[in-house]
Amino acid sequence: MDETLAPTETHTYVKPGEPGHNVNAGKEVVWERWQKKRVFVRALEGTYGNLITELFSQPRVIRAGEMKWKGGPQMYSKTPINPGHAKLSQAIEVHLNAFAPRAYGQNHGHMNSAVMYVLRGSGYDVHDLRKIPYRQGDAFIVENACVHQHFNDTDEEMVLLVMKAKPLFLFMHMLFQKMVKYPPCDLTPEALAYNPPADI
Repeated sequence: MDETLAPTETHTYVKPGEPGHNVNAGKEVVWERWQKKRVFVRALEGTYGNLITELFSQPRVIRAGEMKWKGGPQMYSKTPINPGHAKLSQAIEVHLNAFAPRAYGQNHGHMNSAVMYVLRGSGYDVHDLRKIPYRQGDAFIVENACVHQHFNDTDEEMVLLVMKAKPLFLFMHMLFQKMVKYPPCDLTPEALAYNPPADI
């Protein structure tokens, strides 16, 4: 059942450059997914024949387990499929998010919708102030232009598989995205001790 939440100020706002979820104490924060230059849609350059040949030569299996997790210590991610990493894909992006016990991610919004599949654990999302609980095996949708945030409210890790057509939305100049609040810098002992799964 969905629950309506009143606005709160319980989460710490972290500005770029301040200590945050993906650095050790004393080092400058780099919000890599949100601050570094990324490839959202590749240019289509060359002859048609060369483009087709290159497309057909691309691998059809991407082994996410061979990719390194980025971020931490409370939230990690890896992006096995997007136009910057997999030339076979120009329309979709797929990434994995791993959350430490009692951890939560950034509060943000974007024009594209997204489908989430809960690989491990349970938790809830807040979508435009509505609380939406889920558990392992559930799939849920973040609708277009929704401001949302992911929460792990258990003592176990939570892993989400995220699938979205973000490259197509950006290509159509549906560019609006908003970071409301970065992940917290006040970390729990569980978050500091957490390591993302080695088998995913």
